[in-house]
Amino acid sequence: MSAPQPLLPQSARRAAAWCGVVLLVVGVAAVVVWLIVVLKAAVTPVLLALLGTALLGPVHRWLIARRLNRSLAAGLTCVALVAVVGGAGYIVVTTLIDSGDQIVASLKDAGQWVVDHLDIGGTTDVDDLADNAKSLVGKFGASAAGGLLSGISLVGSLVATSVLALLLTFFFLRDSDRAAHLAHTVAPRGTGDLVEAMGRRAFEAVQGFMRGTTFIALIDAVCITVGLLILDVPGALGLGSLVFVGAYIPYLGAFVSGAVAVLVALADRGLATALWALGVVLAVQALEGHVLQPVIQSRTVQMHPAMVMIALAAGASVAGLLGMLLAVPLCAAAFGILGELRAGDGPDGPRGPAPPASSDPSGA
Repeated sequence: MSAPQPLLPQSARRAAAWCGVVLLVVGVAAVVVWLIVVLKAAVTPVLLALLGTALLGPVHRWLIARRLNRSLAAGLTCVALVAVVGGAGYIVVTTLIDSGDQIVASLKDAGQWVVDHLDIGGTTDVDDLADNAKSLVGKFGASAAGGLLSGISLVGSLVATSVLALLLTFFFLRDSDRAAHLAHTVAPRGTGDLVEAMGRRAFEAVQGFMRGTTFIALIDAVCITVGLLILDVPGALGLGSLVFVGAYIPYLGAFVSGAVAVLVALADRGLATALWALGVVLAVQALEGHVLQPVIQSRTVQMHPAMVMIALAAGASVAGLLGMLLAVPLCAAAFGILGELRAGDGPDGPRGPAPPASSDPSGA
């Protein structure tokens, strides 16, 4: 007697199984995002501390190699972080304050030039557009930065978040040698090596992104600033500062800061200088895309530009400007974990942990 035939063909059952897996993954991801949004007052400092730890890991290990104990090395590294970030922030803020009015005036002149040359009539008023833009920026900034610590003013919330992130960075650096033991402790039995390997891959991806992005942002800012200074564009230092900060938001930040530089050149120096400024911006972007990105970030998780844009949009919808800053490194970590899972499913089975030369989660 022949076996009964299944109600659905094998292809349909396989498709149904994949749909179930997709629904399960999407459901878990939705719960994780919801928890992050609800607990963002605690999650934000942790994520910022992880980014700082990824960026400053080499400094901490260099100090330990000079026979400093881990606590003192972590403390000196955090002091260096405060000095560098504080100094860079002071330079950026003061530069933008000094040249901000000039840049805004130039943007208004550029808008008026566009209105005049495109023969836009009616009730179009550049000043009204500028006021509306300021209102929109203010609302966006409030939605992006507000609510980090409910019930506290914006300045207080930023200070509290920064202090907590700094303290967490200290502890992450000091206790990084215990990360491997923690992975084996919390992981289910028999999966400790895989969890440790996934953690290392995720941390290496974030580490590579932070180092590479910082170096590329510095090169972009210097090159564009030098080009604008040669063209005698007003507010060149402020525009270069915008380029440096915007580089941490891939594609979108470079596009916005470059467009501002071109518009300022158009308003103050005319069409010819604006075209030269556009050429400088495009040349720097070409240098970044064809030389700097492949060379500097060749060892990190590479993501397609479409995935980066989707991540930026998702980050903006979840946490505004802060979400856009954190979206790409988080996606890089996720792709690192997926890569490790795929490697673990290969013919050789799960890979063991990295060589025991160091137990730092960065793998160094």
